[in-house]
Amino acid sequence: MQTTFTPEQLADPSTARCNEILRSCVHCGFCTATCPTYQVLGDELDSPRGRIYLIKDMLEAGRPADEKTVKHIDRCLSCLACMTTCPSGVHYMHLVDHARAHIEETYKRPLMDRVLRWTLAKILPYPKRFRVALLGAKIGRPLARFMPDPRLKAMLEMAPKHIPPVSRNDDAQVFPAIGPRKMRVALMTGCAQRALNTDINDATIRLLRRLGCDVVIAKGQGCCGALTHHMGKLGESHSAAAKNIAVWAAEMDGDGLDAVVINTSGCGTTVKDYGHMFRNETLAKDAARVSAVAMDVSEVLMKLDLPEGAAKGLRVAYHAACSLQHGQQIKTHPKTLLKRAGFEVVEPSDSHLCCGSAGTYNLMQPEISGQLKARKVKTLEAKTPDVISAGNIGCMMQIGSATKVPVVHTVELLDWATGGPKPAALDV
Repeated sequence: MQTTFTPEQLADPSTARCNEILRSCVHCGFCTATCPTYQVLGDELDSPRGRIYLIKDMLEAGRPADEKTVKHIDRCLSCLACMTTCPSGVHYMHLVDHARAHIEETYKRPLMDRVLRWTLAKILPYPKRFRVALLGAKIGRPLARFMPDPRLKAMLEMAPKHIPPVSRNDDAQVFPAIGPRKMRVALMTGCAQRALNTDINDATIRLLRRLGCDVVIAKGQGCCGALTHHMGKLGESHSAAAKNIAVWAAEMDGDGLDAVVINTSGCGTTVKDYGHMFRNETLAKDAARVSAVAMDVSEVLMKLDLPEGAAKGLRVAYHAACSLQHGQQIKTHPKTLLKRAGFEVVEPSDSHLCCGSAGTYNLMQPEISGQLKARKVKTLEAKTPDVISAGNIGCMMQIGSATKVPVVHTVELLDWATGGPKPAALDV
């Protein structure tokens, strides 16, 4: 694709990066075949190729974002299926992230949009605040049908029936390996996950310890920054990321780390991109170091000796989170581990398509998200599973809200298979 950025525009590193990405696009349209929003809406501007044209026009002209551009960029899930499909290696993620930052800087949204986005940015990344909000949403849930804005309704309906108590395992501490130590790892405890489902971190800690890992819960870590990053709020996202970089770099310089383990794949995609996010800042070196050792929990487990288990007689439908299969290109590890542990693993048709969760997407675009959720649940249930397994809390909440089949994290099943407790969801 030809571009016409001026030398002055290209002096900005972010614009220069966008120029590289735009020039790599050859208009082939392969991306439209795997774009969930294009399949649902049928609008070229709601495909990656269409959005690329809109972004190019906006950035080259150096103009503020307009309503049309904002509408179609907001509809993007950032599922990154287009990056998996693209034969030219177009790095759509960096392009759309910059476009969102430009929108946040230059476009004044309607008042309700600003209020909702501000509220999400100030609550979701903070577990204590999020717990209070979930309690409020739980109380207000019966009033959801009276909400005039479907986004408010979605926010009330997202509250789980049960809000788990705080897990003290998320406090700063070190859990020693059981038996000979093979690795020393830091576990990212996350933010929303700590409020929505404490079983995931608890199971991860037990499993890693059992397989020979010292597990460090580093003091001062917090939200990875993904939620605000995808809203274009770079100040907030970089501030959150910088805290994590400082904390984990200090651990690396202290007793050392073999990995920063992440069990929420949406966070993993962002942490692995810290090196790019901070490439022109003073934290560049430490950010690159952290990104280099960041691993999804399935990657770490593949390095350890997960025992081979007898057949469990349990049929597991594996849901591949977009941030894992497209964002991190991890496609086989979770299935390999589940099979090794003794589970029968099945996959739904069109497993490459998004479930519609996508961070805050299910709250900000509930109609499109709902259509994607219904399709995903239908394909999963068609496999008649005993349980659905996923590696991302957002996907688990999204799918779990529309099916009676238990939904658990992959590590919960692997923990159970190797001596841990049965996942609570299977007892319901």
